[in-house]
Amino acid sequence: MLDDFLTRAAFAATGLSLATGPLGSFVVWRRMAYFGDATAHAAILGVALALATDLPIGLGTLVVALAMAVTVASLAAKGWAMDTTLGVLAHSALAFGLVAVSFFPTVRTDLSSYLFGDILAVSRTDLALIWGGSLLVLALIAWRWQALLTATLNEDLAHAAGIRPDRERLVLVIALALVVAVALKVVGALLIAAMLIIPAAAARSLARTPEAMALGATAIGMVAGIGGLALSLWQDTPAGPSIIVVAAALFALGSLRPRP
Repeated sequence: MLDDFLTRAAFAATGLSLATGPLGSFVVWRRMAYFGDATAHAAILGVALALATDLPIGLGTLVVALAMAVTVASLAAKGWAMDTTLGVLAHSALAFGLVAVSFFPTVRTDLSSYLFGDILAVSRTDLALIWGGSLLVLALIAWRWQALLTATLNEDLAHAAGIRPDRERLVLVIALALVVAVALKVVGALLIAAMLIIPAAAARSLARTPEAMALGATAIGMVAGIGGLALSLWQDTPAGPSIIVVAAALFALGSLRPRP
């Protein structure tokens, strides 16, 4: 069954949604959308690093995304103005990455696959990495769920409960870097943040509890993944952007319903 490229693509989209659903919920609750963009844009710089050092693309992406996420988290803890800082870091990382990748002629012609994803070219190895990374993120969030939720809702309450908000922020940073690394093949660097934010935002108008929102975001992400692949097959459109288009349509439909 895994020999069929559409089946592998569907499994990849489903596996990615297991991580982006709950993690995207925290991104929305904490208003970290631009944070996600900065980390995702650094993925292209990670591609260049991997090519320059003969490392696997996923490992290079993970190292640079993690470095970017930790840098941003450290600046946030020091009270830097995040809007401007994230804008500078996000676009600088993307520009440096694009310039660095241009030094590799064999990659230059296929740059769109790193920017917008190439889910239809997912291999069995890619599928194992996507599911392995997503399950690791899911396990990390499930392990720290209550502490993450408390730190997100009220840092003073978290301190009173013996929870360190900076440690929980670091957990989210690590999870975000892992998702960026595994999502690069599926939706690309420019659309990773959209896969995190849009399903969670769509689930927000339908859910009554944080747990329900995380589960709803996961389900919406899965539907968007399968629906986007169907749209791509039907209209011969790029698969990665098609997934985001379906997610946006689901968000639009959900926004018509009054929030509970």
